[in-house]
Amino acid sequence: MPSTDYRTIEKNLNNGKIDNLYYIYGQNTTGVQKLTRQLIKATVGENEDFSLTRFNGKKLDFSELRDTIQIMPMMSEYNCILINDYNCEKPREEMRGQTADSLNKKLIEILKDIPETTVVIFNVTGFEIKTKKGKITDKNKKIADYVAKNGTLCEIGLLSQKEMTDFILSGVSAGGASISKTNAHELADMCLYDILTVENEVNKLCSYAQGREITRDMLELLVHRQTNITVFQLADAVACFNRMSAFNALNELMTDKNNRGSVLANITNSFLDMYRASCAKDSGKNINDVMNDYSYVWEFKVKNAFRDSSRMSTARIRACIKILRDTAVKLNSTAVDEKIVLEQAVTEMLMTK
Repeated sequence: MPSTDYRTIEKNLNNGKIDNLYYIYGQNTTGVQKLTRQLIKATVGENEDFSLTRFNGKKLDFSELRDTIQIMPMMSEYNCILINDYNCEKPREEMRGQTADSLNKKLIEILKDIPETTVVIFNVTGFEIKTKKGKITDKNKKIADYVAKNGTLCEIGLLSQKEMTDFILSGVSAGGASISKTNAHELADMCLYDILTVENEVNKLCSYAQGREITRDMLELLVHRQTNITVFQLADAVACFNRMSAFNALNELMTDKNNRGSVLANITNSFLDMYRASCAKDSGKNINDVMNDYSYVWEFKVKNAFRDSSRMSTARIRACIKILRDTAVKLNSTAVDEKIVLEQAVTEMLMTK
């Protein structure tokens, strides 16, 4: 299943080389969206209203897709079709009387008859495709393999340190400010190389800098250092009444001394995820239902919430959220030591029954 580097695709587009079938996915959803826009621009130019058809992959009508593929282009060289978030694991929200394999087979049969004047683009921005060592391991592998043999498959992963640094330097320059490479490296580390987070922080920093150089002090003042697992570890420890693990996780979160208020927001969001999961299970709903109802992007967040909520009753999770609410009021209304207040909140949550 060979994957084409996005730079090669960009180079081909600049040289006028366009395939009739694309499949674009990866952890860098901003990169996926950017390349998708480039493909649309190359195929239909400014004529999206006439020559571009968008399909929601969760509600894909095969008959309509088949007919649209055969339409001759209007006002542009190509008839372009964008299919967002078709998931081979569960192609339909309602699967009654149908199987994923049978639906995926029908889709591939339709893709075998794409005329030269049509370009079909699949992109994934709303769910995680399971991969191992760069290879897709879930049912989406079937359509990815087909596209790789008959079109262009492209995985866009997280940017390297150099790529992220160049991205930050360019963004800061466009915002009318400046930043050293060393501080650009630090900003990338603080944001865990998540490009959406980096974009938001760059915009905030440029607005604050007002044309000046963005310094390390500004980073410490304005940027919240991200953590991808510690908040989940804290929630899991509270669920299991594990006092030592809970306070170890809190201590790690509190190392970001200038953004301790954001720590509470992250903890609260984790418990809200658990509350949604718990209520969903009580109502007979599953992970996909929660992802769709609340527009989650990353499946792992919902899976963690379903796992941790199974160790707590809905009433106990609700009690923890009330403790976090009262803690937020205390932090925002009185002059207190944030670390002590958050330690008290964790202690109270560990004592809930």
